[in-house]
Formats: sequence, C-alpha cells, structure tokens
Amino acid sequence: MQTRVAVMSIILEDNAHAEEINDILHLYGRYIIGRMGLPYRQKNINIICVAVDGPQDVISAMAGKLGRVRGANIKTAYSNFTSTEPEIKTE
Repeated sequence: MQTRVAVMSIILEDNAHAEEINDILHLYGRYIIGRMGLPYRQKNINIICVAVDGPQDVISAMAGKLGRVRGANIKTAYSNFTSTEPEIKTE
C-alpha cells in the first residue's frame, strides 16, 4: 500500500462543532502523526494543524468529512514523498 505524507489546516469558526471535528480525527487516528490545536480566543475561532501519513484516498476521505462540518474550513497540502508499507494479512 502506497502512503503519502500531508498536512491539514483546519479553521473552525463555529466552536459548537468542535466535538464533531474531534470525532472525525479520532476515527482516523491511526494515520495521524501529530496535531496541534490553537484556540484564538480574541477571534472566537480554533486553528488545528494535523500531520498525516496514509493512503491518498484515506486522506482525501478524511478531508472531505472534515470539510462537511458546519463552520469548518479545510486545506490539505501533500508532500511529494511516498512510501510503500507492507500489507498486513488477516486470517
């Protein structure tokens, strides 16, 4: 499976939907390298940066779900770096 490294920037303008953002991030937790959240209290918004490593279709699905959250703006930047992870066989 080929994976890519990407960063997602999320600006959440409606704090009432922060739990929904966190639920989506938790759902994709196995692909998250790290995340940083900055509450910008003067503007009443939250800024979240997430570094991910996963298949491009998974990263795109995650960005799509995050982008459907009311009051959230998402931008994703992909690196040119790709790697191949061995497939995990389950019986």
